[in-house]
Amino acid sequence: MERPIGITILTFVAVVLAFLNAIVMLRFLGLLPFLGPIGIRIFNLWYALLYGLLAYIWVWLAQMLWQVDKQAWMFLAVITIFNLCVDFVVLVTGGSWYDVNFSVIMNALILIYIMLPGVRGAFGTD
Repeated sequence: MERPIGITILTFVAVVLAFLNAIVMLRFLGLLPFLGPIGIRIFNLWYALLYGLLAYIWVWLAQMLWQVDKQAWMFLAVITIFNLCVDFVVLVTGGSWYDVNFSVIMNALILIYIMLPGVRGAFGTD
């Protein structure tokens, strides 16, 4: 199947989000300090596993998008909503907007973009 430029951009964004989730995973393993007014190191294995899994899923999704797989559209919608829910939980449990702002903005833009009829048509999900 031919890959439109919008799908290529979505693939690139998925790779960027995989990279960002991997960085957050390293932060929760205590290997990188958190940015902000006070650079602190926090160890939380549960969050590290969660963000490591999200990084792996984003890489897998980027591969599906690159091949313009029919299931990639639905999987992208589900993972984007899940990522927004995780960011919301981080905000509610004491995280700051500074920690999740890029992720929330990117996931919201992805969700809006994939709902456009042209993108749905590229995946054959009309």
